[in-house]
Amino acid sequence: MAGHPGLAEAPILDAVSIPRHLAVIMDGNGRWAKARGLSRTQGHRQGVVAVRNIVASATKIGIEYLTLFSFSSENWSRPATEIAELLGLLKLFIRKDLSTLKKQNVRVLVIGGRADLSADLVDLLEMAEERTAGNTGMTLVIAFNYGSRSEMTDMVRRLAREVEQGRLASDQISEEMISSSLYSAGIPDPDVIIRTSGEKRLSNFLLWQAAYAEFVFVDCNWPDFDEQQLILALEEYGRRNRRFGGLAEEDCQGSKKIVASGG
Repeated sequence: MAGHPGLAEAPILDAVSIPRHLAVIMDGNGRWAKARGLSRTQGHRQGVVAVRNIVASATKIGIEYLTLFSFSSENWSRPATEIAELLGLLKLFIRKDLSTLKKQNVRVLVIGGRADLSADLVDLLEMAEERTAGNTGMTLVIAFNYGSRSEMTDMVRRLAREVEQGRLASDQISEEMISSSLYSAGIPDPDVIIRTSGEKRLSNFLLWQAAYAEFVFVDCNWPDFDEQQLILALEEYGRRNRRFGGLAEEDCQGSKKIVASGG
């Protein structure tokens, strides 16, 4: 990638640092633009360039699933002009980049509510999924019109209907059933969530799925998040000791193992 000519050729990360599923909260387009005396629209447009670059980098690194938080269910409260710009950029990205994603063997999935979206937008999202359904490389998950509380509310309503209609007993509901009833059904939980711009919160993103995810917060705004920044964040992730509720012990050979926590 431009600016880092050696990265494409060299082995850049060890296996521990490469997550199966990376999720990213792309934050800071507006702040990036303001710092340069530019409009928020220009910041969002530069953010799309960063999306293209990170998709290419994640594919090269060997990440299996990349989830990008592109538009939240709360973003509808923004000014109408900004919403129109964001929707226009999403449509342009899909129409312009879909052929490139197909060539990269990337499969596209979209998670989020669709009931209140315009028919043309739903058709576009479904087209992106259908045209890449046979791809076997990285899965690019676009979280659009997504909010985790809405996702879980929809899941509860769906399971409640099953109980009301006698197709499901309440004591049959399990964690696995809940996971399979979310928008993200079939997608493994994220191993690491990166948020740009220095903010340190989840903002209603993947609340159920992030139960054991690692979090890496970086100070740069999203348009400045390039391959080098990605590698640094994944190196930080690789240094974490993921215990999944257990305790890490050193065995007699000096390697680590996980044992159950006592509570």
